[in-house]
Amino acid sequence: MSNIVDELADKLAKDVIAAAEELDDDLLPNRVAEVIGASSPSTEEAFRTAVRVRMAEARARRFLAEQLAKGRAARQGDQEQAAKPV
Repeated sequence: MSNIVDELADKLAKDVIAAAEELDDDLLPNRVAEVIGASSPSTEEAFRTAVRVRMAEARARRFLAEQLAKGRAARQGDQEQAAKPV
């Protein structure tokens, strides 16, 4: 049963995060969690966990992309400086 709860909660979390981004509504996941919790506290917890994990992963991926872009830009700048005649 736990596996079903986790799978459904994760699928819902993915959909709710997408809807929150589309609607520009950061509080949507919390409101959905409250609705879930009224009938199933264990599903609410699984949902909240899935939301946190997915949002943390998205933040980490954005951070990684920013760091790579900075590093690549710095390397490109170094290469352009080295290519200039003195």
